[in-house]
This record gives sequence, C-alpha cells and structure tokens, in this order.
Amino acid sequence: MEQSYSIAEARANLPTLIDQVEAGVAVELTRRGKGVAVMISVAEYQRLRSKRTSFQDVYQKFLKKHSLAEVGLEKDFARKLRDRSPGRKVEF
Repeated sequence: MEQSYSIAEARANLPTLIDQVEAGVAVELTRRGKGVAVMISVAEYQRLRSKRTSFQDVYQKFLKKHSLAEVGLEKDFARKLRDRSPGRKVEF
C-alpha cells in the first residue's frame, strides 16, 4: 500500500487523504496496526468493478481472426501441455 494511516489519523487529515486518493494514491486505513480498509478513487473503483471480457470470449475472437497454424500451433496443442502423470504422493 502506498500510504497507511490509523483511523484516528485519517479522521484528523481527511481532506488531505481525499486529495491523495483523488490523485490516484491508494490509502490503507488501520486499526491497532492492522489494515481494515482501503480508500481508492472513484475511477479506480469503477475500473475494478467493470465487466471484463472472459478469456474464452477473447480466445474465440482471436481464433476468428487467426488460425492456430498461422501462429505455429497444432489444433490439439493444449492437450499436449497438460501433465497427465499421477503426481507426487502426499501424506495428510
């Protein structure tokens, strides 16, 4: 976290903290030394909450424009990547 303030310090310096947050600085609020909240700008909040395109959708769009052979991959390249070995033995 770029800046960290106790809740008491934040109360006393709220206008300054708002200016920092507005400028793009993430501000952590702490209680008894432990982080309890983060203040971020509205722009950053909206970016984090925006709907993101899924990997599958992006991949399908890519395949419509390019063939796998064009980029040097075989059709079933993903199957060959997966390690099918049983793995190591784990004791619980």
